[in-house]
Formats: sequence, C-alpha cells, structure tokens
Amino acid sequence: MSTRDGKKLREGKKRSVVASVGLHAALLTASAISLIPLAWLALTSFKPKGAWISSDVRFFDQPTLDNYRYVLTETSFPRWLLNSVLVAGMTMVIGVLIAASTGYAISRFRFAGLRTILWLLLVTQMFPVAVLIVPLYNLLGRLGLINQYPGLVVAYLTVAVPFSAWMMKGYFDTIPTEIDQAGQIDGLTPFGAFFRLILPLAKPGLAVAAFYSFITAWGEVAYATAFMTGDDHYTLAPGLQQFVSQTRAEWGWLTAAAVLITIPAGAVFLAVQRHLVTGLTAGASKS
Repeated sequence: MSTRDGKKLREGKKRSVVASVGLHAALLTASAISLIPLAWLALTSFKPKGAWISSDVRFFDQPTLDNYRYVLTETSFPRWLLNSVLVAGMTMVIGVLIAASTGYAISRFRFAGLRTILWLLLVTQMFPVAVLIVPLYNLLGRLGLINQYPGLVVAYLTVAVPFSAWMMKGYFDTIPTEIDQAGQIDGLTPFGAFFRLILPLAKPGLAVAAFYSFITAWGEVAYATAFMTGDDHYTLAPGLQQFVSQTRAEWGWLTAAAVLITIPAGAVFLAVQRHLVTGLTAGASKS
C-alpha cells in the first residue's frame, strides 16, 4: 500500500464533528452519573445531624467535622481500621507469594495433573460466598481459627489466590523461557531464576495480584461477619454495621466512616496504578 493510499484510509476513518461531540457528551454524562453517588456521600459526611435526617435536599448546608470527630474518637473505628489493615496486608503479601509461585509453576513446568489444576483454579471462582461460609466455618472451627485474624486471612486467600494465580500464569507466559535457561546456565537453580530474574520482570502482574488481594480483604463483608465476633476483633465491614439498626441509620457517621475507608484503598491503588493496565492485559494475547 502506498503512502497516499494509507493517508486516505486514515482520513476515511476520522469521526465527524457531530460524532465526536456526541461521543464526548456521552462520556461526560456517564462520568457525571458515576460520580454523583460519591459526591453525595462525601457531602453528607460534612452535614450536621439535623441536615442529613431532614427530608429537604441540601447539597452543602452548615458543613461540620462533627461526624468525623465522633467516628474517630467516640467509636471503635480506629480499632476496626487497624484490624482491616492488618488482615488486608497479610492477605496481600501471602496471596502474592502463593499466586506468583503457583502461576510460575503452571507456566513453566509440565507435570501430571496440570490441566486439573488449571480447571480447579477456575471452578473455585464459580461458587458463591454464601455456599462456602458453612464448610469454611467448620474447617476453621476444627483448626481453632474462628475469631482469629489468621483464620480470616485463610478465608480471603481462598478467594484471592485462584484468580491471581491464573492471571500470573498468563503474565509469566509472556516472559521468554530463554531468560530462565540463561540463569540456570549461569548456575542459578529454578527457584533462583524465579526470584532473581523472573519476579523483577513481573512487577505489573504482581501489582495486579497485590491490588486484587488487598481489595478482596478490604471490602469483604460475609466472611468477616460470620467468622469474627466482638467489637475488638471486628474489621471495618462488620464494624460499620453498628451504625445501622433496625429502626434507624446514622448516615452522617456511616458516610464519614466510608470516606475514611477509601484513604488506605486509594493509597494502595496509587502505589500500583501505573502497573495495573500492563498487568491486566499482558496475558490477554500472545504473538
């Protein structure tokens, strides 16, 4: 194809002004609709009690920090936050280690039962949480891990590891095996090549696995409610339920706590965001 033909082809694919305006208008509208609930939540957290229980719609009326002050000083929210950071951090670190080693083994080695393991990693994602609570509760009870943070971490790992391992397998498939072979020629063991050569190249995939594992533990409700009892042992999910009763909900305190919850999750996202797109799409196709 000549340069002139290529130029004409590109010009033919250009959108008209009307189409571009319509596309941008649709994108702006969709963005505004998705941000309205978040903006309303943030504005409600600054409203005094008389404003957020009123039936009148007021966007920003008499702003105050009383809701934040109450949540941070008059409730067990700081303890719940610390418990969640501990559980989510343990889930993230252990989940990444297990998922990375599992994904590497599936990607590089051929052994009996390989296809079975691949299918199991997918099948485990098909069961709803409600079905798994009872068997997990019985298992953790026999191990003495009910109302213990390690038990909650184990429960979260059953959700985070299968998906992360499958994703890491796809990412390791994009790294040439010649790198492993070159390392072993230089005297590295397979584990040495994995830790010293492959893992540094797999930072985008590790970032996705870390973020997914963290969010799995950070925002989970069912396991935390079923396996943890007592105000001192609560994580954020069951702790926030204390602001809602059968007769009323303390929306000011609840929204203030919700805003505070986003800070650690946002920090983790900012730490790994430059690797997320690469890590999510690396295993999508192979040349």
